[in-house]
Amino acid sequence: MKILVTGGAGFIGSHVVRLLMFEGHDVTVLDNFSTGDRSHLPAGGFDLWAMDVRTEEARIKMLSVPFDGIVHLAAQTMVDSSIRDPLFDAQQNVMGSVNVLEAARRTGARVIFASTAAAYGDVTEDMLPVREDTPLHPQSFYGLTKVTVEHYLELYHRIYGLNYVVLRFANVYGERQGDKGEGGVISIFCKRVAKNLPITIFGDGGQTRDFVYAGDIARGIYAALTTDSVNTVYNLSTATETSLHQLVDDIAVAAGHEIQPAFAEPREGDIYRSMLSNAEAAAGLGWHPEMALKEGLARTYQYFLTLK
Repeated sequence: MKILVTGGAGFIGSHVVRLLMFEGHDVTVLDNFSTGDRSHLPAGGFDLWAMDVRTEEARIKMLSVPFDGIVHLAAQTMVDSSIRDPLFDAQQNVMGSVNVLEAARRTGARVIFASTAAAYGDVTEDMLPVREDTPLHPQSFYGLTKVTVEHYLELYHRIYGLNYVVLRFANVYGERQGDKGEGGVISIFCKRVAKNLPITIFGDGGQTRDFVYAGDIARGIYAALTTDSVNTVYNLSTATETSLHQLVDDIAVAAGHEIQPAFAEPREGDIYRSMLSNAEAAAGLGWHPEMALKEGLARTYQYFLTLK
């Protein structure tokens, strides 16, 4: 297949690009390197378009190649940034996505869209693990833009016949992760612990997340490119809750010493509990997570140790 990966030099994108190349596919990366890094990418073997997905230049370029699939990862992914600057959040996440959809509907490419657990917002305990048919109540503009693009995809399919798969990621972590994004707490903690710096938990530490390894996410994206079960939504998750207290304890095991975090007020827009069902992904994509959290944390911590 001929695949375009927007945001391919980013954290998740770098895992996707490596997997697609390993599987023998023709890969093109589109990235403006605002958050991605050239060092995240392999040395060669793919085409690189250094441009912003929001621009006319990018749309024209995407129209020039008959891609089989577009993995759309380019986005503003910070909840707190979306609260501070809703305009930039909308420009990046909505208008950039519409550019991708305009190209895809004219070339026939399947779109794999990276959505988020933030689409669901806070849920009651009886709703966990959260299923794909759970009502969407985003609490941040970041979550709202992702839900908005999901609606765009539905209409593009209905009006133009565009084929798509929406993947709502739980909190992704792993090697090459920056300090930004929903799963960034792991990279922040691992990086600081590797440098013998203190860490801070925003909130009481009881808040939970469903942490899923980036390599597992890449396999889910690959499955979405090849499945016959399209024009629908799948959660990619471990279906397991991990509190920040437990996360710190697990990182301490990886680091080989005790960690005493500081505490601060919770951040606006953050949800308290999160755990997603992955039953639909198992049925429709034949996907399930393979990386245990403790092993994934050990790999992530060792990666940050090499950057000291």
